[in-house]
Amino acid sequence: MGKNLTLVIGGARSGKSRFSESLALESGLTPVYVATAQARDEEMQTRILHHRQQRDPHWITLEEPLALAELVSRETCPERILLVDCLTLWLSNQLEQENNLEVETTALQIALQNSAGPIVLVSNEVGQGIVPANKLARLFRDEAGRLNQAVATIAKNVYFVMAGLTLPLKIDHTPTGPTIPQ
Repeated sequence: MGKNLTLVIGGARSGKSRFSESLALESGLTPVYVATAQARDEEMQTRILHHRQQRDPHWITLEEPLALAELVSRETCPERILLVDCLTLWLSNQLEQENNLEVETTALQIALQNSAGPIVLVSNEVGQGIVPANKLARLFRDEAGRLNQAVATIAKNVYFVMAGLTLPLKIDHTPTGPTIPQ
């Protein structure tokens, strides 16, 4: 189990990144921001710049769009807390490269379970809307749901953020409400 792993899920602009950053800063450890986004267009460049400007200057920033398992294995230690923002961008990068999602997700799960220090993962909940009209969007929605479930299973803590409000779903490896039988 991910003894030092926290998953924060929510919709776009829900407040999940702000909440995740506060968790990392409250830890008292050196905060390391792991960005999975790629600045491919002007709008994304603006988003990334906005995120950087909002963060406390004490953050170390690492950018890794694909090799997240390797980065987790290499960069975790007891003196640092990694904040990965976000898993769904990492997933879309994997889909774009046509990588084997099962292999990549398994490698990530193993790295998370074996991490030498605490990690906060941010992920979008994309399965609460309408069924997408095209095959790739449906694949992304389905794989994001699978990825969130896989990480939530091993996480010590899981939070859902909506409208800037946080709902604990799992604390100290114990779900806070009923669960779906496996």
